[in-house]
Amino acid sequence: MFQTFEQAQGYIASQGIQVVDLKFCDLWGRWHHLTIPASQFEPKLMEDGIGFDGSSVGLKSVKAGDMVLVPDLGTAFLDPFWETATLSFICRTLEADTHEVFANDPRNIAIRAEEYMRSTGIADESRWGPEFEFYIFDSVSYENGVNRAAYTVQSHEADWNSNNGGHGHYIPLHGGYHAIPPKDQLYKVRTRMTAHMEKMGVPVKYHHHEVGGPGQCEIETPMMGLLQAGDATMIIKYVTKMTAHEAGQTATFMPKPLFGEAGSGMHFHQHLFKQNKNVFYDAKGYGCLSQAALYYIGGLLKHGPAVLALTNPSTNSYRRLVPGYEAPVNAFFSLGNRSAAVRIPKYATQPDTARMEFRPPDATGNVYLMLAAQLMAGLDGIQNQIDPTAEGFGPFDANIFSWTDEQRAKIKPLPASLNEALSALEADHGFLTAGGVFSEEMLQQWVNYKRDAEYFAVRNRPHPYEMSLYFDV
Repeated sequence: MFQTFEQAQGYIASQGIQVVDLKFCDLWGRWHHLTIPASQFEPKLMEDGIGFDGSSVGLKSVKAGDMVLVPDLGTAFLDPFWETATLSFICRTLEADTHEVFANDPRNIAIRAEEYMRSTGIADESRWGPEFEFYIFDSVSYENGVNRAAYTVQSHEADWNSNNGGHGHYIPLHGGYHAIPPKDQLYKVRTRMTAHMEKMGVPVKYHHHEVGGPGQCEIETPMMGLLQAGDATMIIKYVTKMTAHEAGQTATFMPKPLFGEAGSGMHFHQHLFKQNKNVFYDAKGYGCLSQAALYYIGGLLKHGPAVLALTNPSTNSYRRLVPGYEAPVNAFFSLGNRSAAVRIPKYATQPDTARMEFRPPDATGNVYLMLAAQLMAGLDGIQNQIDPTAEGFGPFDANIFSWTDEQRAKIKPLPASLNEALSALEADHGFLTAGGVFSEEMLQQWVNYKRDAEYFAVRNRPHPYEMSLYFDV
């Protein structure tokens, strides 16, 4: 929004901004913030920053947790959710003593990934189009104790309410795709969401009801630069949750909140450009893709198990990645096949649109790490000429779920659990540390936390369904 501090300061004065909100991302992908009066928005802020404890958000150790925040002036947006006029900035995190950019800041890792890409000469720009799937519920409750474990969600759209009296316009199981009002009862709230996003500098391609009957929605953006896509994702998640909250509802990007319903992913369309020409385009290639694009796919699929530790880093991620839905469970590429890990859109055949879509990711990860990991895997594929066909990744354009077990056995599976993905990352991460983009320290911290605090914490708890299965043994 601003190129200089003077521009930002002038805007604050002319628009009657009363407070400035400083937002930053923790290692696990959640925003945090602190707020200062507009009177404190002074030039020294850009030099001295504002101190905070990095150890409390996973960025540093307790023994050396001091860090400072400095606003990135170009990220400013008016926050529409507060009566007090509020200007928000996404911040850079710096070392408290040297004021050098913190190397393991996830946003900085994403920046380094694209810098590394440029250093290779392969491309000078990457462009990304995330798809955002989420559920809006009317209410949610959950508890996890020693003697109780339960959750309940409610949606006025769900056909489980059809016998309770009411409006009669319910959406059946898996029946929500592009539903129209009055069945689609979330049109108004989605429209408010997208209107907010546009005003906050996030372009929106479209929104619609998704397959999941009880409240699943999708918002999609046009293609944009890597850092822009990361920042836009954080804003979209914030706006989605806040707008639903204001409407007396609740939104979740959890991959699998409902048994038997469609899960929510965050697919990433992506391609590379050099001197404003699409590196991925070849009119005569498979799906109008170049050899470089196929090598990129090869790298992404070969390193796919390790990449999923960052793009699908929750236990719930793998409740979505199961057979029988459109979510991919196998590592292969295809033209238009939505069960493939990498789909080549049939409609993207022009010199500026040819691209591929990586379909496993969901929104439980840190988007900056997700973007960086995908890019680094693809670049490794180009650098080492990893041929996806020679590696056994297809293309497979048939419906593989109609194949025999013997036929499907030829296709390499994706990880079936978080622990499996974390083990893959431990064994295969050299492509991430190339050029100093990711550090060994940060990756090991990620693995340790995800395995101990999440995977084992879930595995070691009795599941409510186990009571039905085993209580009377």
